[in-house]
Amino acid sequence: MASSGKVLDFEEYVRNRQDALLRSARRLVPDPIDAQDLLQTALVRTYGRWEGIADKSLADAYLRRVMINTRTEWWRARKLDEVPTEQLPDASVEDGTEQHADRALLMDVLGVLAPKQRSVVVLRHWEQMSTEETAEALGMSTGTVKSTLHRALARLRQELESRDLDFHALERNERGQERCAA
Repeated sequence: MASSGKVLDFEEYVRNRQDALLRSARRLVPDPIDAQDLLQTALVRTYGRWEGIADKSLADAYLRRVMINTRTEWWRARKLDEVPTEQLPDASVEDGTEQHADRALLMDVLGVLAPKQRSVVVLRHWEQMSTEETAEALGMSTGTVKSTLHRALARLRQELESRDLDFHALERNERGQERCAA
């Protein structure tokens, strides 16, 4: 009967935390379907170790760590079918609101970061974890978290500035073509 109690405890935890856990997974991988797969994989892996988590208040941190490790495994195992291009395709925005456009751009820009950098940025800024909490969750020193975050934010700034310059150059080119056509 102890095993059915284990199942109920785990099911109750998942039912209560599934939305927050899916948001965390969504921040780690850009594709919503991949995020669901990531969360499901992490839940399966966590279920087998559920009884070993003595302090269930740390279950979120444990699951985040499992998701980060799983995402890293996927990244390392991926086939390199990607072809580098000079121009990235425009981010698609379905509803047209500025907030969603900014979010789509940010998710797209996060893709330029290495997995370790993305993990640090997500935990520090989206999950609003402290430097110490982030270091503990990722198994690194606070100094490594700080330096990784510094480099990641610099890379994000550089990417956003690059995209802004590309956008303004495209606008100038389009205006020039309109003048020539007139």
